Amino acid sequence: MNWTAVCSIDDIPPNAGVCALVDGKQIAIFKVDNNVFALDNFDPFSGANVLSRGIVGSLDGELVVASPIYKQHFALATGRCMEDESQSIVAYSVKLDGDTVMLCAAAQVAA
Repeated sequence: MNWTAVCSIDDIPPNAGVCALVDGKQIAIFKVDNNVFALDNFDPFSGANVLSRGIVGSLDGELVVASPIYKQHFALATGRCMEDESQSIVAYSVKLDGDTVMLCAAAQVAA
């Protein structure tokens, strides 16, 4: 895997997201506690790159981000849309190397 250093874990507010441009892709990176998740920033319902500004929470016991426009929820681990099984976004491999958030821009999962 080709890993890219994106930012420090401290650059991401708790239970929130930021957007990073990696290999020409807008990727939303979220921090929940000391865990990180990465999804496409593109919201398929609104057609806008806004998911990094969504609200992070839990739905049916799964960590999700709610789109800031139409409020659909996407699972942070898989990108699966909780309200519409026909929709999903791509999840990416992400890890911490010390305090540095590392991302692999090759798709990990398309739920």
